[in-house]
Amino acid sequence: MPRLNLLMAMVGILALSACANTFDAQRLGLPVTVSSPVEAPPEGSHFRVTSHAVYAFWGIAQVGRPKLDAALASQLAGAKGIANLKIKVRSRWNDVLVTVLTAGLIVPRSVTFEGIVLQSTPPTPPPAPSP
Repeated sequence: MPRLNLLMAMVGILALSACANTFDAQRLGLPVTVSSPVEAPPEGSHFRVTSHAVYAFWGIAQVGRPKLDAALASQLAGAKGIANLKIKVRSRWNDVLVTVLTAGLIVPRSVTFEGIVLQSTPPTPPPAPSP
């Protein structure tokens, strides 16, 4: 009976500590919004970037983090923000295959970032003086 209690405690601990992601927009250095008003949709270039989060030991330890700033570095130069950001975390078939083949020692997750990069408008030159 004590072994069953120990086994149940271990399963409970593993179930409560499995793979979790925290996304912090402050690392980007730009304002980020997850929605915009319907009356004024944002204008800019749409992006969709898929990255991977990797966990070890059945999701207990995080090995690799998805990095939005590194993936969008070229698009973020001179940008004034990101609008309508959506983040989808899922297990694709190849993520499940790696998890099964390693018996849960390595657990990858696919993370897809979608949104609009708002480009800053170049300053307009002052009007030429009239003669």
